[in-house]
Amino acid sequence: MIHWSEHGDERSAPWRSESGAGAPRRVVLADDTLAADAAYRLVCEGTGLLWRGDFQNARHLLDALKRRIDRPRKDRKGGKGGKHAAAPEFPHAFHLHRQAQAQRARLLGLLLIGLEPDWGIALRRAPDWRVACAEAWGAAPGAPCVVSLRELLGAVGAHEWRKKGVHVPALDARIHPHYGVFSPVRGEYVDLVAQAPLPPGAEALAFEIGTGTGVLAAVLARRGVDRVVATELDPRALACAQDNLARLGLAGRVELLQADLFPEGRAPLIVCNPPWLPAKAAAPIERAVYDEGGRMLRGFLAGLAAHLAPQGEGWLILSDLAEHLRLRSRGDLLGWIAAAGLEVLGRHDIRPRHGKATAGGDVLAGARTAEVTSLWRLGVHATDS
Repeated sequence: MIHWSEHGDERSAPWRSESGAGAPRRVVLADDTLAADAAYRLVCEGTGLLWRGDFQNARHLLDALKRRIDRPRKDRKGGKGGKHAAAPEFPHAFHLHRQAQAQRARLLGLLLIGLEPDWGIALRRAPDWRVACAEAWGAAPGAPCVVSLRELLGAVGAHEWRKKGVHVPALDARIHPHYGVFSPVRGEYVDLVAQAPLPPGAEALAFEIGTGTGVLAAVLARRGVDRVVATELDPRALACAQDNLARLGLAGRVELLQADLFPEGRAPLIVCNPPWLPAKAAAPIERAVYDEGGRMLRGFLAGLAAHLAPQGEGWLILSDLAEHLRLRSRGDLLGWIAAAGLEVLGRHDIRPRHGKATAGGDVLAGARTAEVTSLWRLGVHATDS
């Protein structure tokens, strides 16, 4: 619950946060008369700003807060010509970057919007985003609640992506990501699965571990695999994959199972695209990118031999960004492969094509420029088969 005073009365409402952020302890009312500098000071103190003004002005204020949070800090040792501390190296620089991202999200999350029992917004010039909220968060709560404007805009952005979809050249079709499900905007990893030669027997059966939107399962089915068994733990992702496979006319070729990693049985081909960075997710929505300790990667490798058919292949799709950030070494990966009784049969590499690969502006830019995404072809070691 969050609590505030309004018109001399003490009021409260349920607090909703998809990111898991705690409710602000102090909340004050804010409207169009609040200057951006004053708002910035309040959020820096941890005060939530419950908006009572024009909705579009709330969006302008959020942008103003972003500019103030993102502006470079002046050198505290004399400005120009002062001595600068040496830039931290990875992995420390990565952890500092993540801390800064979390702090930025916390401050921006303190601009609050009240939602009506039907997910409506009772503010001047407020759009009707009830459908977007229902897609992201489910049925309307039937009682007023409070959310951060930043998370509300995230739900609306996801709604627009879901409507528009992402064109996947390997399918010559669009994949429609749902809220909280990783979008296949990085098409290079899809191309790897579309182009690698299928191992013998894969035309009959393949497993995909952690299907997400269902894009890789769809690619396998379009390549002629008669039956694909795709697993996924997240209910949102399962619903998303089901929707996409139905749109593509592939629901009869792909069986979806809610499972942590492997289904029962063995297959000639098992494909997995785990989260690439072994770091803690700051919110549930980040779990497709961050996996603390590389739990899914290591679980896939440890269980692969027991689920591969004789002479079968496991395809591990993995970026080496974690290696450039010094979060994981190539030796670590090869050691886990060997410890699981596996051997590397081959590897197909591709350079990322997405915009962030060449974009500067943060401490990760150099690592992104050097990044390579690989499809590792793994088989059971000859002495273990």
